[in-house]
Amino acid sequence: MATQREKDAAEYLKKHKIIELMDNLTSMLFFYRPENPREFLIEQLGQLKDSQQSGVKGPNVFNNSDLDAVFGILDPANKKNISFAQYKHALTTLGIKDINECPEGVNEDRISHETFKTEAMQGLRRYSATYTQL
Repeated sequence: MATQREKDAAEYLKKHKIIELMDNLTSMLFFYRPENPREFLIEQLGQLKDSQQSGVKGPNVFNNSDLDAVFGILDPANKKNISFAQYKHALTTLGIKDINECPEGVNEDRISHETFKTEAMQGLRRYSATYTQL
């Protein structure tokens, strides 16, 4: 059974999204492999702060061309759509936890390229927003 101190620590981590912040920063370190990791982390934290204050998108590992590539892998026949199962698996693989279970096209089991990218970018923005709102 967890002690009160452990419960308080867990609540603190959850409230301030510390785990998500560390996951995000670690992912960016491994992806970009900067020459000076400390300087890179300081820069990323600055971008997160600016993002919080201005409402602009925070730093992220994936961009539109990366999402196009992921979709292309899932749609080798170039049908311009994927199944809901593929959509869900791809977003989970990208690290998105709160996936929209009813995206446009779910009833037909045909998720379009644009819907996939929109949902992925929104999920990645939520994930990269590892700060708490003021």
